[in-house]
Amino acid sequence: MSVVVVGDVVTDVLAVHTEPLAIGSDTPAQVTTGGGGSGANTAAWLAALGVPVTLVAVVGGDQAGEARIAELKAAGVRCAVRRVDATATGTVVVVSDGTERTMLCDRGANLLLTAADVDAALPAADHLHLSGYTLLDERSRPAGRHALAAAVAAGITTSVDAASAAPLRRAPGFLSWVRGTDLLFANLDEAAALAGAGAAAELATRLAAGVRNAVVKSGPAGAVWATAGAVPVHVPAIPAPMVDPTGAGDAFAAGVIGAWLGGRTRIDALLAGAEAGARAVSLVGGRPPLPL
Repeated sequence: MSVVVVGDVVTDVLAVHTEPLAIGSDTPAQVTTGGGGSGANTAAWLAALGVPVTLVAVVGGDQAGEARIAELKAAGVRCAVRRVDATATGTVVVVSDGTERTMLCDRGANLLLTAADVDAALPAADHLHLSGYTLLDERSRPAGRHALAAAVAAGITTSVDAASAAPLRRAPGFLSWVRGTDLLFANLDEAAALAGAGAAAELATRLAAGVRNAVVKSGPAGAVWATAGAVPVHVPAIPAPMVDPTGAGDAFAAGVIGAWLGGRTRIDALLAGAEAGARAVSLVGGRPPLPL
């Protein structure tokens, strides 16, 4: 079982604060800098779970790009990551209060992803996972759509993470771009942006009408898996000390994908996702700790 993740890799500048933000003034925070990006995070969590994984992405020819690749390799991720000179690696400023995070995004070299980047890595894959950010950026969208079409042509399974609610509201074509995908991940806000108002089970069922399976995450309320023509299943969240939610959805997706590809039931796959998500929220940043 081998997974190719197509998506984004960035430098995260993460500020975790415990006091209310003093707008226009100073707020104490724990500030760290390191690897991020939904696609890269998911790849790192897959590797930590023992799933062979390759990341397809683009970074700049800068020191940040070199560092991001080195981190991923140290995490056990095979990197099909192209470096582009005279281009900056993407950067995201993340402001987290420990329970919610807000991101300021500079996509940088991620916008330069091409179909050729995908084609070089796909032949060895059993499954393709696509970060929705690839589809939400107009310049990288053709590569994302090509990745899904090429996976279908190759007869391998696919999954997509819906990524982020605000850009989804500006992308009315998203559901048509992912139609027929084997598994779609969305949190409650993202699902509402795609399918309107409703409870998690209702939204997952609506989404599953256009894809084969849809998982809707509701934070502390757990997650629901809907399959067209079947009764949705639900698992509760696993209690964990909440330190920082950054990357929790990426870890959840990795847990679900690894278990699902291993032949486990929908409930068992959701539980595996919940376990990975619980690990993620107890850490600062979007990645698992590097192996010693």
